[in-house]
Amino acid sequence: MDKTLLESTEKASLCREAVLEKKAEEVLLLDMREISSFCDYFLICNGTSEPHLKAIASNVEMRLKELGHMPRGREGVYSSHWVVVDYGDVIVHVFRADVRHHYALERLWGDAKRV
Repeated sequence: MDKTLLESTEKASLCREAVLEKKAEEVLLLDMREISSFCDYFLICNGTSEPHLKAIASNVEMRLKELGHMPRGREGVYSSHWVVVDYGDVIVHVFRADVRHHYALERLWGDAKRV
């Protein structure tokens, strides 16, 4: 890919590739376009430890930065076991498994199409 701005679908796909490169678990991409006005896609995945969460989130940021995309925001710290990287149209959630199951975003957004 060249350094042009990505469409949200391409950006979501690249984020999914980036988390999979770092062995994220239970990767789920939700198409939010028909049910949400604040983003097009949610990418939800698990990491197994603080270093794993960091590796996953950092790889997403590195891959998108290479193409000129900087996150609008980043919330959470690795010790909280949940990190959110917000690209506006694509929001990446990296959880430890027990925290993910507690918040159950895929249940909350159950009307979203799974991609």
